[in-house]
Amino acid sequence: MPHSTHIIDTSHTHGDWRDELFENGFVVVKNAIPQQRCNYYIEKMFAWVEQFPYGFHKDDRSTWTPEHLPAHIKGGMYHGYRVQHEKFMWEARTEPGVLEVFSKLWGTDKLLTSFDGLNLTFPSGQPLPQTQPWPHIDQSPLRKGMQCVQGILNFAPNGPDDGGLLVMKGSTKLMPEFFETHPDVIGRSTWGPTDWFGFDDKELQWFEERGCEVVKVCAEPGDVILWDSRTMHWNCVPTSQNLRAIIYACYTPAAFAGSEILRQKGEFFDERLGTTHWPHDNLFPSDEEQLRQGKKDTVKRVRPFEEPVETEQVLRLAGRLAY
Repeated sequence: MPHSTHIIDTSHTHGDWRDELFENGFVVVKNAIPQQRCNYYIEKMFAWVEQFPYGFHKDDRSTWTPEHLPAHIKGGMYHGYRVQHEKFMWEARTEPGVLEVFSKLWGTDKLLTSFDGLNLTFPSGQPLPQTQPWPHIDQSPLRKGMQCVQGILNFAPNGPDDGGLLVMKGSTKLMPEFFETHPDVIGRSTWGPTDWFGFDDKELQWFEERGCEVVKVCAEPGDVILWDSRTMHWNCVPTSQNLRAIIYACYTPAAFAGSEILRQKGEFFDERLGTTHWPHDNLFPSDEEQLRQGKKDTVKRVRPFEEPVETEQVLRLAGRLAY
């Protein structure tokens, strides 16, 4: 397994939001994206959905239902149709305030970004069926130190009753002890890709008995939510009738990636393929067959509707151009 040598000492204090991230495993960084830009991204998301032949219309709320939407999971997660490389997705990834957050976190502006998707969950007037909790981490315990921090670019108000991120506060620091005392769980069938591990109810209780608590992370438009990939987390659908509009975006230092990963990442960018949360590893393309309403989707896209502008900044973040 690749192992990064550029590990941050999370015991060091900074006097800012980084301390909260290192202590609790997550943090909300306020006002990274201007309100006007948040409105723009929501409009672009609506416009993206309207381009599909399923009859969705922004101004007709009777169409804000699954039968009028492209294939998605868990209420509003979209990872198909090459959405990862739509022009507006790359515009969001290159927002100055977003890049500033991750540059400050890692101590470098030479970053790679993930090719991840979005979440657009519509208030349809009908409560969404609640999904089963799927508590997991996105960094293997075989890796040491903080090597990936995931991000949500939040564009709409997101309160306690709105769909969103749930984290097990304080679980990050207990992960080494958990895997040391449960060595038999490593490699079991729950283990997904290299850096994914799911927990069962009994294991969830192990963390709660040690003082951890489940927290619904709330945020305002323009906030960036960060969480350490070693923090137990999952998502929930809303019980409210509010819109959820976010883009998943993660950045790590380009120095974390080997030459073969950079070559592969550049090819994926050229082909407009999406991958995982990880910018510098785990490049598993999200090119699986889409199921829509339980049936094979009739729409398949191999390019985005609107191609990104391939600026020098975009190409470097994509791993296509070296720093």
